[in-house]
Amino acid sequence: MNKQCLSSFAAILIALLIVAPGIAGAAPKIGCTAPGYENVTVCQAKDILENKHVFLLDVRTPAEFNYSHIEGATLIPLKNVPKHDSVSLPDDQLLPARLKELPENKNTKIVVYCLSGGRSATASQMIADAGYKNVYNVQGGLKAWVNAGYPVVIDPVKWFASYPPN
Repeated sequence: MNKQCLSSFAAILIALLIVAPGIAGAAPKIGCTAPGYENVTVCQAKDILENKHVFLLDVRTPAEFNYSHIEGATLIPLKNVPKHDSVSLPDDQLLPARLKELPENKNTKIVVYCLSGGRSATASQMIADAGYKNVYNVQGGLKAWVNAGYPVVIDPVKWFASYPPN
């Protein structure tokens, strides 16, 4: 290879090294995060909740909420789930019709959870689509929260019926 070809090759290589990172950064990140909201671990959610200006939203059914929930949570069910609650709520009592009950300030931090993270992901996207800027979906939901050893409010009668003391 002659010197002129080697110099041209080096110049092209340097140009690619300079341009490629900018192109890669501009590309959409597929599968990393959902648009409009952020998935967080229960550890991260707990840290966010330590701030007093956070809206904590439980999107499970009323029966699930009454059984146990994170202290301070507001219940607005996303949908009916007969497997978890035999009572079927009318559409006007579900999240799509109750978005007006969320904080008026669209910059308020909203932490959303359900039992395992599926319904809350759907709800988080719905909330982000409504214009909220700081929406956090708790990955693993209440199951992960409890498994991490974080406290929940329980109905002792229902709890001990399912988990009798030894």
